[in-house]
Amino acid sequence: MKELVLTVAKALVDEPDKVEVIEIEDERTITLELKVAPDDMGKVIGKQGRIAKAIRTVVKAAATKESKRVVVQITQ
Repeated sequence: MKELVLTVAKALVDEPDKVEVIEIEDERTITLELKVAPDDMGKVIGKQGRIAKAIRTVVKAAATKESKRVVVQITQ
């Protein structure tokens, strides 16, 4: 999951070196914190949050194999 979010985010931003994904795993939930440069926030979120929603949808589809709930949080 972590690698998936990292690959997608690096393809979207201008500063791929500043992209970082932190994975926090509980019993039933995996939380992925996506950190990007402040200038790249708009590119990762997209107009009306469409890109962020697409990233979350792809990650949720990939998470069905593990039977866990995945939450993607985008921060600076």
